[in-house]
Amino acid sequence: MPDSNSSPAIKSPFSLEGKCIWVVGGAGYLGQEVVRLLCSQGAKVLCIDREDKAMVFEKEAMLGNSLVSASFDLSNTDDIPGFVIENKEKLGIPDGLVNLAYSASGKSFEAMEAADFDQVNHSGLTATFVLAKAVGAIMSEKESGSILLFGSMYGMQAPDMHMYQPPMMPNPIEYGVEKAGTIQMAKYLGMYYGPKNIRCNSISPGPFPNSQVQQDHPEFVKRLEQKTFLGRVGVAREVAGAVCFLLSDASSYITGHNLVVDGGWTAW
Repeated sequence: MPDSNSSPAIKSPFSLEGKCIWVVGGAGYLGQEVVRLLCSQGAKVLCIDREDKAMVFEKEAMLGNSLVSASFDLSNTDDIPGFVIENKEKLGIPDGLVNLAYSASGKSFEAMEAADFDQVNHSGLTATFVLAKAVGAIMSEKESGSILLFGSMYGMQAPDMHMYQPPMMPNPIEYGVEKAGTIQMAKYLGMYYGPKNIRCNSISPGPFPNSQVQQDHPEFVKRLEQKTFLGRVGVAREVAGAVCFLLSDASSYITGHNLVVDGGWTAW
């Protein structure tokens, strides 16, 4: 028989058991590890990505009922409010929103035109604002929730041109502007939704080159490694851990914050 004097089990503040989390860009390089870890911690995850990417990942990941997929392109900003309401009706009000989506032109500074710059920031900044506003509105109904946006080290610092040798181009200007705006947006949303007990933070990853970049550009990766305190690039699960923390009750008094996960890159 159990000891009558024993204390009841205390739920870990890091647990995500029973929470519903929406992850935009969940089928990407970082997104997949985020989704896997969220599911392993007890969350039910709606994985959202363009075209059929989320559906393909759902089949490959084999996470059972913990994972639901949806196809959506955030650049279609007029459709975002309807998409949010549709999934609220299916899954209920989310406890958390993670937005890993981003946009970039792929053009050099010299080749970029005003229309390219505007399109990237529509798909990145404007879409992020519309999504966060729509999700914040439904979270306000139950006065709880955590919104997590993704910035970047390049939203905080300019790229070092010496890192990028031809044919590579320096990280594009529109990407850095987009991520700098995202970091500020998280602070503003944290202020605005704070009275509704909704937290909003951002994560700014440092060097996390995907597998293809590491394979195709090993010398570039070596240069990235030399810019960090830890002497290596990050692996996707190291971002996923930070996401889980900021969605969990363990971070219940953290809002308006930009958590930098960069191996020390921006601390030089």
